[in-house]
Amino acid sequence: MQDIDYYVLISYFAIMILIGLWAMRRVNNQEDYFMGGRGFGKLMQTFAAFGAGTGAHEPVQVGRTVWTSGLSGVWSALMWLFVTPVYWITAVWYRRMRHLTLGDWFVERYQSPALGVAYTLFAIVFYMFYLSTMFSAIAKFAVPLLGFETGLLGYEIRYTLIPLIAGIVMVYGVLGGLTAAYWTDLIQGVFILLLSVLLIPYGLWALCAKFAEEGSQSMINGFGIMHERISQDYFSLFNGPSSGEFPMQYIVSLSLLGMIGIVVQPHFIATGGGSAKSEDEARIGLVAGNFLKRLCTVGWAITALIALALLSGNTEIASDPDQVWGVAAREILGPMNLGLVGLMLACLLAAMMSSADTYMIVTSGLVVRNVYAAYINPVADEKKYIAVGRLTGLLIIVGAVIVSLAYSDVFGQFKMAMELPILFAAPFWIGMYWRRANCRSVWATIVVSLLLFFIFPILIPKMAPVLRDSDRFAVVTDRVTKTFSRPATDSDVSRYQAWVEARQAIETKYANSESGELEQKRKLLGKAPPEAVVGESIEVSITSGGVPVFWRGGAESIDETGAGTGPISFKLASESEIDGVTVRVETASGPIRGLGALNLDFVIYSLAGWDLSTVSKATLETLRLPSRLLTPFLILIGFSYITRRENEQVLDRYYAKMNTPVNPDPTLDLNNLEEAFHNPRAAGNRRLFPNTDWEFTVPTKMDVIGFTISCLVCVVVISLLTWLASIGAN
Repeated sequence: MQDIDYYVLISYFAIMILIGLWAMRRVNNQEDYFMGGRGFGKLMQTFAAFGAGTGAHEPVQVGRTVWTSGLSGVWSALMWLFVTPVYWITAVWYRRMRHLTLGDWFVERYQSPALGVAYTLFAIVFYMFYLSTMFSAIAKFAVPLLGFETGLLGYEIRYTLIPLIAGIVMVYGVLGGLTAAYWTDLIQGVFILLLSVLLIPYGLWALCAKFAEEGSQSMINGFGIMHERISQDYFSLFNGPSSGEFPMQYIVSLSLLGMIGIVVQPHFIATGGGSAKSEDEARIGLVAGNFLKRLCTVGWAITALIALALLSGNTEIASDPDQVWGVAAREILGPMNLGLVGLMLACLLAAMMSSADTYMIVTSGLVVRNVYAAYINPVADEKKYIAVGRLTGLLIIVGAVIVSLAYSDVFGQFKMAMELPILFAAPFWIGMYWRRANCRSVWATIVVSLLLFFIFPILIPKMAPVLRDSDRFAVVTDRVTKTFSRPATDSDVSRYQAWVEARQAIETKYANSESGELEQKRKLLGKAPPEAVVGESIEVSITSGGVPVFWRGGAESIDETGAGTGPISFKLASESEIDGVTVRVETASGPIRGLGALNLDFVIYSLAGWDLSTVSKATLETLRLPSRLLTPFLILIGFSYITRRENEQVLDRYYAKMNTPVNPDPTLDLNNLEEAFHNPRAAGNRRLFPNTDWEFTVPTKMDVIGFTISCLVCVVVISLLTWLASIGAN
């Protein structure tokens, strides 16, 4: 980075802090601080949903998966596309709740302040892991741009950079509340859009400058060069070189998990529609903001393909593909010395900060409303509540920083954050539509789900370590290697050379390391790509499987004494050729010891007689989802039938409120609510199943039209991505 890049970065930070100081003067009560006075229109709601829903880890993650898996790797982020139409329906819920936090909703619906506390604890843990992925991604991105790996006191740069960024987020977020967060989201949203498209034209011109003949430099020619330098199987959205990583059943399962769980992510009470002026603003803002994100994902994927064509010989990326974005920004934008590298770093910081500020404020609202006001000081004045909110908002940021510095596995942290919402997802969905659901059944659902999916898998192997060596749980999936031939491209040659250089650098740098760092770096580097000469045939091998079924942490081979001897060993089981592709199947040989947590759901599959040794890794991941999706719903419904119902009068008022459209005028809205409460059953006269416990209502014309258009936009996004990827192809 040059001096001008640092000026751009410092200016960006200064603007964020000034917005916080300005917004602080507009905060008079809890609704101002936690909901911005519910006065946001379509534009602000759009960029709030866009900013809060777009994390810094996503462009880094897409850059990595497209680099390693081709265009099919875009599904690591685009899986959320099919969830977006559902937002058209759910946005209305958050506005009609008329609450400041989702904890308030659980308290009202299930008539239990203790549930508000439980939800607050969930939110704190959830955001610590979710935000930590963004902090970790920032550190990965910044190293190539800054040009140095160590920070203060000689530690890795992330130990300096992450606390610095967190401090700035805390300053403007704590001062200005949700108003500051939304105004910064608007500015940061523009930065994120820049992040998504900035490298595309400059990258295409860089390809032309480096590889095209003089006089033939244009963006279209840049696309053509990209196709010449990269094998065509990298441009398939569903059948790329590693498309087995994201098969259709896995994409569908992840979409279902996302749809079920995202509705209880705590920030949705604000960005999902609760802070909007009206229901229309809530719907349009949430859906439009998330479709903006999907379009950005298209830009990230194309940028990664351009980087693959231009930088396939880069040793930094060969050593760690998480650095695709950082290296691409430095190599493409740096030589211009126009401050664009600083702008790019500011863009990625915007992606992280626009999420962090909202998450921090939402969490502070939960602590204030559902813990402090409910149990500690219910008679405090508004200034006191705001002061407590400002102090407790720091908790989520500090916790996320600690998790990020303690763990650097971005994808592992993300997976943990994805699964946590299943604790509250079933109570939310069922409570929204079924009167019979009650507080006791919700507690049973939370406790059983917590035990089955998070505690027992860790606790059981610790209490019975003999299970790790048990033959019954020593099942390992077949290791399948598919080998095929194709002409080598320029990127194949460059990638092999880069791998060799990176391997030599690692061996030299970590030769005397005693902490196992050498093995970690070797593992991160992966196996060597095929040695290639342009135009000549090369053999490409794709290996999948070879993972233990019952153990999340992997497994190791052991000898007769029980001592570990290294990775799992395999023996050849079969070899065949199908349509020019050689398929080699290997099975595990010798005893193994399981590591990490136990997959209890796979134990159930095994007891049912299902042989899981032949399924792929993606199928294993898919099979984890049914139990997580269905079990909480079954527990909740079953316990609801055998436990006492909630107070019917309270339920009548709740469903009357949820069936009463919001009036943007607070006074008129309050009058409408009082009228609905006076005759609560009349407010539900559009019920599909009258005189039952089910509260489904007849969809309105707006429901149907908006949902249909959203589904069509999903098709447009996929069509746009495939069209852009096809430009320049022969």
